[in-house]
Amino acid sequence: MAAQPITVPFVSFRPMERELDADLRAAFARVLDNSWYIEGKEDAAFEAAFADYCGAKYCVGCGNGLDALVLILKALGIGPGDEVIVPSNTFIATVLAISYAGATPVFVEPVLASYNIDPACIEAAITEKTKAIMAVHLYGQCADMDPIFGIARAHGLKVVEDAAQAHGATYKGRRAGSLGDAAGFSFYPGKNLGALGDAGCVTTSDKALAEKIRALGNYGSDYKYHHIYKGQNSRLDEMQAAFLAAKLPHLDAMNAQRRTIAARYFAEITNPAVTLPTVMPGCEHVFHIFAVRCKNRDALEKHLNERGVGTNKHYPTPIHLQGAYKELGIPAGALPLAEEISATELSLPMYYGMTEEQVTAVIDAVNSFKE
Repeated sequence: MAAQPITVPFVSFRPMERELDADLRAAFARVLDNSWYIEGKEDAAFEAAFADYCGAKYCVGCGNGLDALVLILKALGIGPGDEVIVPSNTFIATVLAISYAGATPVFVEPVLASYNIDPACIEAAITEKTKAIMAVHLYGQCADMDPIFGIARAHGLKVVEDAAQAHGATYKGRRAGSLGDAAGFSFYPGKNLGALGDAGCVTTSDKALAEKIRALGNYGSDYKYHHIYKGQNSRLDEMQAAFLAAKLPHLDAMNAQRRTIAARYFAEITNPAVTLPTVMPGCEHVFHIFAVRCKNRDALEKHLNERGVGTNKHYPTPIHLQGAYKELGIPAGALPLAEEISATELSLPMYYGMTEEQVTAVIDAVNSFKE
């Protein structure tokens, strides 16, 4: 009987869940036994641990990664009439946060090799309305923060990290979450550090900013029934905090395995039709996404899917061409690098617990593709 072909899902949580089963069940039981579900000791413990992990002084839990960015911008006093510089290629939540704060996004193109915002293009986008630069650490690699910070300080701007895909990533030895004035994290289940539902947080070393973010996320309240801001409800619940605390001690090992998988992809994918990502100098990539590019991306995707290899596209329509942002009036062709990435990027399977056989199956499938 012929051997069954190996199927490789784009992502699977099962290996992690099996390994951490006892820890996750214990976390659930602990919260249930405590009978306390919002703003309790689980939240406090995780916030302290994650702040320490990132190298920041403070961590404030919230409902999700989008809320984290909205809360940062609002706490910085950014709103209507202000502009925030943002990379032209990112997940829409980055830009929605700017809109929800009432400000206007101003797009800057990326460096194609890293997929991250090009510092050389930022200064030309600054106006008298600019208040902040949103540095997205896309796919798990930190943006080039030194020149970004230099430009920001020269112009009196704030730097906000969108670290939703960069848990544990480092830039010149410092972790994402400690590189800007504040950072927003998502703990969506598929992230390198994921909750078992929606969750997020903000990290910062600015005490006053942390306190304002916490109040804004708790109905604008600094203490019970005393409201100093027009806030919102966005808090990290005890259950998700407990699950995240169970996972955090394993994050570095899980990221290390992602880098091991990536090393095989780099060494063994040899198809000239496929452009591999680049790890930039001074960066330790955590490969939330292993993003390749191919001129005939859709054909490559079909080829891989037919061979049992799952894929995804991050992201097939650039934000300036989404209906949600048609009011900006940015035509096709105005942001060519963002459009090129959207047309050519394909994400290969990358998750903790992939077997050597599965990695080999992905490599063989990519190498067998012919344009």
